[in-house]
Amino acid sequence: MKPLAVSISEKKNLLIQWDDGTNSQIELRFLRRYCPCATCSEQRESQSKSYIPLFFADQVKVKSISEVGNYAIGITWRDGHNTGIYEFPYLKFLAQSNNAV
Repeated sequence: MKPLAVSISEKKNLLIQWDDGTNSQIELRFLRRYCPCATCSEQRESQSKSYIPLFFADQVKVKSISEVGNYAIGITWRDGHNTGIYEFPYLKFLAQSNNAV
């Protein structure tokens, strides 16, 4: 499972066209909230389950997206945060979770 195309829609959603013929859409705020980097993961674990982070505008705007090997994408956010590596199965999971909210 690999993306054929990755793009930003309306400055608020990540769109992914997969090689299995499916498409995913993930809201950028949701994507940033579940950044998989060690720092963000630790912050999520230290908060209560009802914690809802508030982001400044630059924290949910994408500066660039790059492919990481054959297994993930890296996102550089406008505020400079760039340590989260979003593996393809994790992106599929986030898309399903985002749509269930």
